[in-house]
Amino acid sequence: MDATTSLPSQQLRAYVDYLRDLGIYDLYLREDPKTLLSEALRNALKVEMNARSAMQASAPPPAARPASQPAKPQSSRPAAPREGLSQPTPPALSPELAAPMPKPVSFDALGPIAEPIAPELRADALKAVQAYIGDCKRCPLAYAGRHNIVFADGDPNAKLMFVGEGPGADEDASGLPFVGKAGQLLNNMITAMGLKREQVYIANIVKCRPPGNRAPEFIEATTCSEFLVKQIDIVRPQVIVALGATAATYLLGVRQSLSSLRGSWHAVRGAKVAVTYHPAFLLRDPRQKGEAWKDLQMVMKELGLEPPKKAAPTA
Repeated sequence: MDATTSLPSQQLRAYVDYLRDLGIYDLYLREDPKTLLSEALRNALKVEMNARSAMQASAPPPAARPASQPAKPQSSRPAAPREGLSQPTPPALSPELAAPMPKPVSFDALGPIAEPIAPELRADALKAVQAYIGDCKRCPLAYAGRHNIVFADGDPNAKLMFVGEGPGADEDASGLPFVGKAGQLLNNMITAMGLKREQVYIANIVKCRPPGNRAPEFIEATTCSEFLVKQIDIVRPQVIVALGATAATYLLGVRQSLSSLRGSWHAVRGAKVAVTYHPAFLLRDPRQKGEAWKDLQMVMKELGLEPPKKAAPTA
């Protein structure tokens, strides 16, 4: 039996989280575990572990209690320091270990914008990107129970592009983005703008479903970024609508509240970017649909779109 399969799932997850916090993101890519860490990082880990072991060994043993005294239940909360007693100072982490978690960078910083592709060649160019992705095993989402890689949907020559967070269960089953309840609402939003779904281009930050529909993690989103960059450069939309905080965070390379990003224009890879609520959020809080409509009206004005006129009532 493999060593990892004998661990409880929560304990295994704790190990993964610990290693990720140390900045180690590519465990699944290394065939030889010995090459996982640099020599400096391995030495820093040894120093830290030895220091912790020495601290534990030097700590005085707990006082024996009378046999008649019942044991107190252990608490997970750390004990408060006692006055007058000096507390041991934990060993300082090396700069490599103490580095903060990486922050996303704007898609503009991921490379120069590719040369324009003739409109009649864009569909084939997108197929080439999809073929390049293949049966992707580049990030942990490949091993998290996905069924289909959800590439994109829509017009390769669209002026308007929507970017969401990641596929859900319905999308994972069908291989198309935004086909569940959130997708139905997005379709209604597109129709209200005077367009059809076939006239826009729809993609996500990640192309595989995160377990439990959670938000994509840093390594997952940034691994998938190169594909979305290629899609944007090929389609060359005039306007991109970032659906939700996750899409805005990775497209723009900023960590700000959605309210601070809405209502103004941003720029990514030659396209104007508007930020609005994700349709899934609007399903949970329909009161915000009016605010989302304001965002879409800003997009419509930029694209010169008019909402469809309602049919006159018949006698």
